[in-house]
Amino acid sequence: MNKAKLIETLTEKTNQKINKSADKIGKKQSEAMLETLAEIIIEELKNDHEVTITGFGTFTSMTRYARGGVNPRKPQERITIPAVKVAKFRTGKNLKEALKS
Repeated sequence: MNKAKLIETLTEKTNQKINKSADKIGKKQSEAMLETLAEIIIEELKNDHEVTITGFGTFTSMTRYARGGVNPRKPQERITIPAVKVAKFRTGKNLKEALKS
């Protein structure tokens, strides 16, 4: 599923739950909500906080430490791979159960 399809599905399912024609949301509003959610998660991870969506999962950031490696073009040459901050995701109970069935 790509971003456009996700926005379309989010709009449809949200409008089904609202059930009031006056309160229905459009695709532009769904896109804004999705982009805002991504921005919030990214900002929290940059600040070394975790973001937990109960039942779905937890986003965390961790530092992958510097280490030695081998240059793939010249296997005799050793290189140093620098430390880098990476995002991790741990699935929540509801997501694990949904995927099992």
